[in-house]
Amino acid sequence: MIPRLVDIPQLETERLILRAPEARDLDALAPFVMSDRASFVGGGSDADRGDAWRVLATLSGHWHLRGYGVYVIVPKGSDTAIGSMGPWNPEGWPEPELSWTIWDAAAEGQGFAFEAMIEIRRYVYDVLGWDTAVSYIDPANTRSIALAERMGCVIDEGANGPGAESLVYRHPVLAEVLA
Repeated sequence: MIPRLVDIPQLETERLILRAPEARDLDALAPFVMSDRASFVGGGSDADRGDAWRVLATLSGHWHLRGYGVYVIVPKGSDTAIGSMGPWNPEGWPEPELSWTIWDAAAEGQGFAFEAMIEIRRYVYDVLGWDTAVSYIDPANTRSIALAERMGCVIDEGANGPGAESLVYRHPVLAEVLA
């Protein structure tokens, strides 16, 4: 028997289930981690299935250490995860982040990340009580930059990212999100 992370709230959008990471997600995550599509988040063609397992373990463990974490995104009517998104704050991060990855290339460009992140941002403001949020983005990651801007984020020149190259995109505050 594999125990589940039972205290993690499940969120839903019109098309998606946002749930806790599970061991079965490795089959969907591994091809992403082992591809160049994961180069902005520490993966790449030199990664292997063991690296993907460690990523999944890190996503799961974050929930236990922080009390919140990244959700696995699954289209309604499917059992296959297409990405992971949510609040992320590993040790040494300047401030908590809202992060996202689409694992399945076929799921890109369909608005899934936007749909999930709008719900997740609402959750971190309403339930977790955050009053601000950032997303750290590599300057070459044009897809993530486009998503951040679509979500109303702006570059915060005065904030520091976890790496010298990271752009810090500041999300609108709760009052602006609800307006």
